[in-house]
Amino acid sequence: MPHPALTADNVAVITGGASGIGLAAAIRLASMGLKVCIADLPGEKLDAALATVREHGEAANVIAVSTDISKVKDLKHLQQTVEAELGPVSVLMNNAGIQPGSSVFSPESWDRIIEVNLFGIVRGTQVFGPAMVARQMPGLIINTGSKQGITTPPGDPAYNASKSGVKTFTEALQHELRNTKDCQVTAHLFIPGFVFTGLTAGNRTEKPAGAWTPEQTVDFLFASVDAGDFYILCPDNDVARSTDERRILWAAGDIVENRPPLSRWHEDYQNAFAAFLKREK
Repeated sequence: MPHPALTADNVAVITGGASGIGLAAAIRLASMGLKVCIADLPGEKLDAALATVREHGEAANVIAVSTDISKVKDLKHLQQTVEAELGPVSVLMNNAGIQPGSSVFSPESWDRIIEVNLFGIVRGTQVFGPAMVARQMPGLIINTGSKQGITTPPGDPAYNASKSGVKTFTEALQHELRNTKDCQVTAHLFIPGFVFTGLTAGNRTEKPAGAWTPEQTVDFLFASVDAGDFYILCPDNDVARSTDERRILWAAGDIVENRPPLSRWHEDYQNAFAAFLKREK
């Protein structure tokens, strides 16, 4: 059964909606008859995205609002604009994120990554969530996390920390929602696989064979939401769900087995991890 919030004429807000997964989600929801607001940084990309999404829905029911999600005043302006022009919000997709790269002992970029990737989602939920709950109508909050926030591979610790925070926050959010009297809002942690977007493309102009398209990822997202899944763990053309499951179990096992942190990348445990990956459940 479709999630009851995904109903024609309901209002959806998508941050990071000017490109990639956010744009694909906006197109999907507009084509389903929802009223859609895409929120992103100002510029030609946002303007072009607005024109594209309007081609897939009722043009008057699709708007774009320039928003820096790291600023509470921008998020409040976004909420006020959406409610004034489209109506009360039923669907919130906290999707905007950045990945400029980071290292442990270099402070550059840490503040911006945490502000956007973690606090952008926390504050977005805090700005929109109370009114969604108070309506006592079906609602949907989707927070975009990352597999890097679960298995935390070496190489980009600020990004990993931000997405680990998104996982923890969204788990707490769904617990809060399901224990709130008369609340009909559900939260879901969206965990994409390898998706070919502006964030992941680098210098590539063609999609790698291993990557999914944003459209494939959005197909999986909404099918999982309709199924009632909280953890929406997306595969891709290179990594099956079974592989992700083994990697996640191994990462948790570092604590249980008292192994060194990130032992999957530790030379003393590489053979053990390879054997674990091949083992049946």
